Amino acid sequence: MDVQTHSGNLFMNTATMAYRNLLKTVHNPDRFMDVIIQPVMFMLMFGYLFGGAIAGGVQAYLPTIVPGILMQTMLSAASGSGAQIREDLDSGVFDRFKSLPMAHVAPLAGQLFADSLRLLMATVASLTTGYLMGWRPAVGFGWVVAIAGLAIVTGWALSWLFALLGLLAKSAGAVQSVSLMTMLVLSFMSNAFVPLKSLTKPLQVIAHLNPVTYVITAIRQILATGSWTHEALLVLGVDLIIVAIFAPLAVWAYDRN
Repeated sequence: MDVQTHSGNLFMNTATMAYRNLLKTVHNPDRFMDVIIQPVMFMLMFGYLFGGAIAGGVQAYLPTIVPGILMQTMLSAASGSGAQIREDLDSGVFDRFKSLPMAHVAPLAGQLFADSLRLLMATVASLTTGYLMGWRPAVGFGWVVAIAGLAIVTGWALSWLFALLGLLAKSAGAVQSVSLMTMLVLSFMSNAFVPLKSLTKPLQVIAHLNPVTYVITAIRQILATGSWTHEALLVLGVDLIIVAIFAPLAVWAYDRN
């Protein structure tokens, strides 16, 4: 088989597996929780409960909370890949896939490709809810698309980390527990919902060490200035490093399973 044929088979097999995973999401409404219901619920809850106390009103709080909820949603949606992979492994369906005449890594690649579409849905749900609540970015629509792309790329990079967790964990329940704790720590111990200066000194140190803080800062800077900042370039560079490290590890763990 020549390289071109092999590449074509890999692409088609990956697309088929991605379609399968999307169908699983459609036929299991509970899988929409982290990509549609959660961002809507958190945006409404945090905005109307804490907007007055933190920023003096909901409208004043939206420029802070919209990027924060967006990034929290990316973490939640990305973490779902690990649990889905673990469920497939436990059911034995991956063993069946490996026996079929298809590209070896197509089931794993299909899962990660489907994740990018789930991340897109989560991004649209987050930004649309913010807009309906009154959020109006000061920059043009093109820059809103840019910050959406930055969030999706970051979420997709993190999907590889959670995919590795799913491949190494003993059960889907363990993956969900670790993923939930990771999402809560990374989102709440950052500048997602409150200004960093309002935190105590020890918490400020933790927040500055939290990579989510820099993603949210980059998104806010783009929305405020309408320009691609150094912070955003740094985030993209870190995303590439994450994929370069965890994608090969995930493939290794997949082969091992």
